[in-house]
Amino acid sequence: MTTEHFVGAIDQGTTGTRFMVFDHGGQVIANAYETHEQIYPEPGWVEHDPNEIWRNTQSVMTDALSNAGLDANQLEAIGVTNQRETTLLWDADTGQPIHNALVWQDRRTTDRVEELQEAGMAGTIREKTGLEVDAYFSATKAEWILDNADPIKTQRARPADLRERAEDGEIRFGTIDTWLIGKLTGNHITDVTNASRTMLYDIHEADWDDELLAEFGIAREMLPEVRPSSDEDYYGTTDPDGFLGAAVPVAGALGDQQAALFGQTCFDPGDAKNTYGTGSFFLMNTGEEAVESEHGLLTTIGFQRSGEPIQYALEGSIFVTGAAIEWLVDVELIEDPAETESLARSVDSTDGVYLVPAFTGLGAPHWDGRARGTIVGMTRGTRKEHIVRATLESIAYQTRDVAEAMEADSGIEMGSLRVDGGAVKNNFLCQLQADSIGSEIVRPVVDETTALGSAYAAGLAVGYWESADELRDNWQVDREFAPEMDAETADRKHRRWQEAVERSLDWAQEE
Repeated sequence: MTTEHFVGAIDQGTTGTRFMVFDHGGQVIANAYETHEQIYPEPGWVEHDPNEIWRNTQSVMTDALSNAGLDANQLEAIGVTNQRETTLLWDADTGQPIHNALVWQDRRTTDRVEELQEAGMAGTIREKTGLEVDAYFSATKAEWILDNADPIKTQRARPADLRERAEDGEIRFGTIDTWLIGKLTGNHITDVTNASRTMLYDIHEADWDDELLAEFGIAREMLPEVRPSSDEDYYGTTDPDGFLGAAVPVAGALGDQQAALFGQTCFDPGDAKNTYGTGSFFLMNTGEEAVESEHGLLTTIGFQRSGEPIQYALEGSIFVTGAAIEWLVDVELIEDPAETESLARSVDSTDGVYLVPAFTGLGAPHWDGRARGTIVGMTRGTRKEHIVRATLESIAYQTRDVAEAMEADSGIEMGSLRVDGGAVKNNFLCQLQADSIGSEIVRPVVDETTALGSAYAAGLAVGYWESADELRDNWQVDREFAPEMDAETADRKHRRWQEAVERSLDWAQEE
């Protein structure tokens, strides 16, 4: 394998879009990033402009290559990874969205979710999709867009025409991976991991489910073709006359958390990782068995390689972790996230303060869409340092909630936890995490494992890497954090955290 050829990865996240180029050793050769606007039309509503995301994708791809002095013809393949449940619909002819994308954090369909629960649909949905009934997933978002998109913007007189056009295949549905793959290749495709997050896909039958499509009024004609995460047949190639000026195979796609699982080389049952981003997402590989959760976790598809069986995972989805640190900036308690480590270290404890960052409800294992952010235990002596430390501790406690559920469901005692994402650069947080869960925390040298995982998937598909063993050889430890707090103290603090969580539940009620 020559050193002049590489694999590229588009990492389209909640707050921005990154393009990275990796060499055969899994090292970063090029990197560019741009943020996009967060749109909040009403409290609890979160939207993105899909056209802005596509413009930024083109920009970071060309910038990364240019800044590194690379030509697109040096790319053997491109992988795509994405914020998963974020949903958009677009006109098949014009390629224009019929509404802004509804972001995974968006809670506008909470009432619809409660209707489904009251109608007894939760069990059916969980059995088929492995998911809890929640506004987090794509199905109710797509239904809302079909019901509410402005007919003037879609150049039609009546809203009903949207569903008629959808049944005729004139309206397309997709998550962000599908949107970007379509823009890159012209083909309407998703992979199994992203399909598994829509609440429309039967993860056991590996097909869109007719009963769920009927429930949400989603025409099968709208849906993308579902392909393996690493696909030797490719999803298509980029246009040689397009913005890259080269025909590069687009051959891998995974939802961001599954991409991190793949990038952390968690290929065997029992391997686990936690990604600390806007939210945190704890996944454990369960192999070819789709383990049904009894403790508030999700059963999801981990990944699939061409010609191989689907690999499943258990997942704990924590909605707000890094976003809680962003909130500290928003309310001007800090100016930069990097301050959190020194501020937290400057006090011995939170002085009894607990912060529950349920800004968009609580995910696993609580699944309460009406929970809201709560601070308890404040006194006149509470300072910003205590609140900052409580914010970091909330990340560790939420992860422990999920870790305990994971061990209960899987029957596997976790030996160590591989971590990645922006927040793991904070050594204080990593030590807090080790103390809270009582297990070793392992941080890799390359912590952008989401992008790396999608690059690995694409590179394996085109033969740039020959085997999973090559990828395991690339994985290197940056630092390990062993528990230092005694178990009795950790348990006591966690019990107090659980009491704070109870006070946050079911807070958001209709006025």
